[in-house]
Amino acid sequence: MPVSISPEFQPRAPTFKQDVQLISLVSLAHMVSHFSQLLLPPLFPWLKDDFSASYTELGFLMTVFFIVSCAVQAVSGFFVDRMGPRPILFAGLALLGLSCVGYALSSDYWMLVFFAVLAGVGNGVFHPVDYTLINRRVSASRLGHAYSAHGISGSLGWAVAPALVVGLTLAFSWRIALLAAAALVFAVLLVLVLQRQKLDLPPVTAAPSEAGDKAMDFLRIPAVWMCFGFFFTYAIALGLVNAFAPEAARQLHDVPLSLVAICLSVYMLASAAGMASGGFLAVNPARSEKVVVTGFSLAVGMSLWLALAQVPAAIVPVLFGLMGFVSGLAAPSRDLLIKSATPANASGRVYGVVYSGLDIGQALSPLMFGWMMDSGHFQLVLLGLALMQGLLVLSALSIQRVRRDPPALQGA
Repeated sequence: MPVSISPEFQPRAPTFKQDVQLISLVSLAHMVSHFSQLLLPPLFPWLKDDFSASYTELGFLMTVFFIVSCAVQAVSGFFVDRMGPRPILFAGLALLGLSCVGYALSSDYWMLVFFAVLAGVGNGVFHPVDYTLINRRVSASRLGHAYSAHGISGSLGWAVAPALVVGLTLAFSWRIALLAAAALVFAVLLVLVLQRQKLDLPPVTAAPSEAGDKAMDFLRIPAVWMCFGFFFTYAIALGLVNAFAPEAARQLHDVPLSLVAICLSVYMLASAAGMASGGFLAVNPARSEKVVVTGFSLAVGMSLWLALAQVPAAIVPVLFGLMGFVSGLAAPSRDLLIKSATPANASGRVYGVVYSGLDIGQALSPLMFGWMMDSGHFQLVLLGLALMQGLLVLSALSIQRVRRDPPALQGA
């Protein structure tokens, strides 16, 4: 597709310092995205009392958040390609900050719902923005490390949110905690505004003959929809780990509550360590499929071990840690796999559609497996986790096959 680049932006080979600066700024923004996703769930016990709401109603807030985020993510990629990523990123951060203030000032449940919608809109812009900046600005030799840092920052955002809001709620109130969260979001926005020149990237301008329906040609690429399916499945597996897997393991293996409480933390920290290591493996794009397949195949083994074997209670957190590490190890290669299926100058659109699968999966995962927990089918929960991880292996192999089928890619 012929494109024109604004004359003030002349592409040149980025230096190591420029790559580090861009990766750091993009990762900081990505951390805020994940931070926003886990602000409300740790506060449910307090919100339940203050708003006389059920856990179902409070859970609906997160469903609203992810459904809106999904819709916005699929659309925002088009705006990223047309307007450039920087203004979209700033708008997303501003909306997240405003939603935190809105949560803190809410006087009834429906105000919370409204600001969950606002937060979902803000959260929906990050993946199209982030990957457009990384793919178009970072040198090819450092892409694996960029994806690794991007993934680690997300895990850190998930880790920081509960610690911050619960600590401040215990010390002051949940409203003060959410105002502090807003201050953090706006502080990050200020940093990025001050460093805005490092985030400069012109919009992609198609020639007149390429306008209109041509902008949608990428939807005809089979690999794009296979990547969407991959992330949909990945989100279901991640939702299982976040919500149900530690408790299911406790019920099956008589794990003390003190150990159950650290299973998720161990998983996330090990996942971050795996992402750091996976950045080195992703330097070679030719082996990205093998890394993804190997990582999630090992994760299947950990889940089956938890579901079917007699596991000592002290070993359960270790298995969660190993599962997190091998899953994290595959993450940078997973992102490289998607980049290989992305047409030139369509990063925003492709990543918007592909990563919308992540939001849909996270919205549906509790509904798909919550009834198993309520019915006491704890082994089925862990077997379901193994099944989802096994489907990730098959998805990666399918993407590999389609990528190497030239007609499939040339159709768009």
